Order: sequence, then structure tokens, then C-alpha cells
Amino acid sequence: MPPSAVKTVRDLIFWQYAKIISESSGFGKTNYGFIMDRFKKLQTGQIEWSTSIREYLKEREKPDTCIYCGSKTKLTLDHIIPSSRNGPDLPDNAVMVCASCNSSKGNKTLYEWFGLEDKDTVHRIAEGKYLKLLYSLHEKRGTLNSGAVCKGCRLGSKCPVSGKLTVYCLEGGL
Repeated sequence: MPPSAVKTVRDLIFWQYAKIISESSGFGKTNYGFIMDRFKKLQTGQIEWSTSIREYLKEREKPDTCIYCGSKTKLTLDHIIPSSRNGPDLPDNAVMVCASCNSSKGNKTLYEWFGLEDKDTVHRIAEGKYLKLLYSLHEKRGTLNSGAVCKGCRLGSKCPVSGKLTVYCLEGGL
């Protein structure tokens, strides 16, 4: 669960991205003070997330490796937001993954596939791209300033924390 400072979808996206920044800076995804500092700076616009070019360069560091499990065999292209769930056919919505991970993920969204317990183990590049896509989708829907987005959520009664703001709320309606 995010801290009490995280009240909206926008905040939750910034909180998750602040954890990525923390991990990339060598502090891991559990250094609360550093994460909160980056979260507040993202909120106020003092810092911004990385560009698509930076993401592309990071991906090129390990071009023949599954971004989810590290396998080097039978790589395929995965739409982070599945095409079947109206994910755009753009480079910012694609990562190279092994056939096994692609099959396992199927038409699930990223956090739905990883689950709440493992949400902080998503690879930095995949999660960074995903959060930017989700931000754009919520911006278009006018839901960035919303709290928990249970209406239209695919999980429905299966959600283990219905009514509470979690990463599943970012995926509501996909």
C-alpha cells in the first residue's frame, strides 16, 4: 500500500516512478526518505521522468535478454498494455521478452500479472514505459486526480483491496 501522501492516480504514478528513480540511483525500492523526496519533486515538476530516448538506450544495453526473466532464448515482442486491451502499437508500449513470459502474461496488464506482492520487482524499463503510458491514458480520461478507480476495473470483486488506492487502480478500465 502506498503512504498516506499518495491520494490520487497521479500521485500513485509518481510514487511508483520515484521508486524506479531510487532503484536506478542505487538506493533500492525501499528507501522511504529518498523515494518521498523524488515523489515530491515529481509532483512539483522539479524533476521529470526520463525520455523515450533514454529508455531506448537502457534497453539496448541488453538487447537479447527477456526484460521480465532474463532468458536469452525465443525472444518475442510484448505489448506492455496488450493490444487486446487497446494498448497502442508504439515502441513505448513494447519490450522484448521470451516466449514463455509473453505466453504467461497473455492479455494481463503488468501489475495484474506481477501481482501486488511483486509489484516492486517489475523491471525498471518495462515499469517506466508502463507508468508513462498509464499517465497519458488517465490524462485523456480525466482521472489523474481521482482516488481509487474501482469503477470499470477488470478485477472487480477479485480485487484484494477494493476501494483502496493501489497499482491496480492505475490499470482500471484497461
